[in-house]
Amino acid sequence: MAREVQEINAGSMADIAFLLLIFFLMTTTMDIDSGITRKLPAPTPPDAPAPPPVKERNVYIVLVNTYDQLFVEREVMDISQLRKGVKDFILNPSNDENLSERKEIEIEGLGMVKVSKGVVSLQNDRNTSYDKYIAVQNELVAAFNELRDEYARAQFGMPFEDLDEERQDGIKKLYPQSISEAEPRNVGGKK
Repeated sequence: MAREVQEINAGSMADIAFLLLIFFLMTTTMDIDSGITRKLPAPTPPDAPAPPPVKERNVYIVLVNTYDQLFVEREVMDISQLRKGVKDFILNPSNDENLSERKEIEIEGLGMVKVSKGVVSLQNDRNTSYDKYIAVQNELVAAFNELRDEYARAQFGMPFEDLDEERQDGIKKLYPQSISEAEPRNVGGKK
């Protein structure tokens, strides 16, 4: 007589699989994509007057080509020098004719101060890598943040982030984050 094959009790297998699924869902981390924080200007009404022309001297041109090379004011530059270059352009400590002009205005809480008319113009190639694009953006924003922080420390003896909202707003008017981003273009062909 043939012996009957023993069956494995699989009744609790579904419970075990469910517990493993919950365990892996709870312990797994998910990468969250983050973008660039920018407040876009309101759309310009069709009947609005044309913006005033900007002198060439007041535009700091930053280009990134297909091969992720950085060109600032038509010269090759390492990204580690970009932050200092932007700060020097905006501050124009020696009243250099090649750097941005400054106008004297009164800002509440700061008094009469000289504000730069400078604008940083960023343009990249369509084939610029995302990593290089983000690295350049970070350096540009960091330059303005450092200018604000250095002014806050010099005038008020504390970091910019520790100031009250009124003083922060005044310093933001003194050093507005003037970054103009042009439409990407195909400069260097395909990579």
